[in-house]
Amino acid sequence: MGTSRLLLLSVIWGAVCLLTGPLPAAQEPMPGDVGQDPPAGTELSATDQSGAGDGETASGIEVLSPLHAGIASFFNGDSADEDGASGPNGAAGEGPAGERVPGRHFLSTFKLPDKLDFAGQPVPLDNWQVRERIEFEFYQFLESEGESIIMAKRTGRCFPPVETQLAEAGLSDDLKYMLLVESKCVEAAYSSKRASGPWQFIRSTGRRYKLKSNKWRDERRNLELSTEAAIKYLSHLHGSLGDWFLAMAAYNAGERRIKKRLKEQNVDDYWKFHYVRETMRYVPRIIAAKEIFSQPYKYLGVSKDELYKPIETETVTVRVKKRKEHLAKIAERYGTYFLELRMLNPELRRSHLPRGKYKLKIPKRECPLGCIKQDGSP
Repeated sequence: MGTSRLLLLSVIWGAVCLLTGPLPAAQEPMPGDVGQDPPAGTELSATDQSGAGDGETASGIEVLSPLHAGIASFFNGDSADEDGASGPNGAAGEGPAGERVPGRHFLSTFKLPDKLDFAGQPVPLDNWQVRERIEFEFYQFLESEGESIIMAKRTGRCFPPVETQLAEAGLSDDLKYMLLVESKCVEAAYSSKRASGPWQFIRSTGRRYKLKSNKWRDERRNLELSTEAAIKYLSHLHGSLGDWFLAMAAYNAGERRIKKRLKEQNVDDYWKFHYVRETMRYVPRIIAAKEIFSQPYKYLGVSKDELYKPIETETVTVRVKKRKEHLAKIAERYGTYFLELRMLNPELRRSHLPRGKYKLKIPKRECPLGCIKQDGSP
């Protein structure tokens, strides 16, 4: 490159810096960014997702403005091909007529279908505000691709027992998608409103449906027990309101509040009903979750073989004879370890168990009646 050209480029660069300021530095994602579970105490139900500010992605990583990107490309020796694609492979950009160049990923390549249903009820997508509300949640899931991939994989472990219980109760299989909105299929999830477990029961509602909670154990965190309670509660709400969309709204906000607002607004249709933002987003988010997570390969590239496999467990009766016993000691007796025992039994709230008898899940053993030690003693 000649001296005169370098001098000219230096002058141009100086002018650009005066007009636009320095190039923003990329930042590493911090804990809590997209793709990581929120810390304990974060509200998980219909999470508030505010848009990213100028020059930022949703994960907080700064990106180059178009002007900065063009200058950086020029100084790095990159140049646009005649068809508008940047780089030698034409991996990104638009053609001369604004056509999309193959290889660049656009969220808009995914489209919400023209017809959707949930629990046997059609979704009125021909209503302009209904479509927009569901599309908003649809693209929110797709924008948070990393987190959605993990959620899709979790369904391999989370959904099978719930599917069985819903079928036995004669309820729609679609209701399982509520778990993705309530807790992201995390059994130990806990919200800022003190709702707990995969179905996010508050303590009073949990007690109404026989879920015990004390210093040592919280049955709201047990998937099977809380699913049984959720089935009873949802069945009651559907019988009371006569509509699954309203039943889910009442599950989120409370039956009395929903009935009061319906009466005030003189409507009996969830899609014509106005309430707080969380409840307005709740049902559309569940419907969007069904569309995406029922077809994870289509939307996220996750095949059925990649879903997390259910963990083979067995239930044992544990007797604690001392005043209390550490879970690490109990885990060792059954050939496992403290962390795994806690993860298989998320209802346990402490590192110890007091004197008493308990049923705990442990990894399935090859000798379920008790393994024999090498010395021959049981």
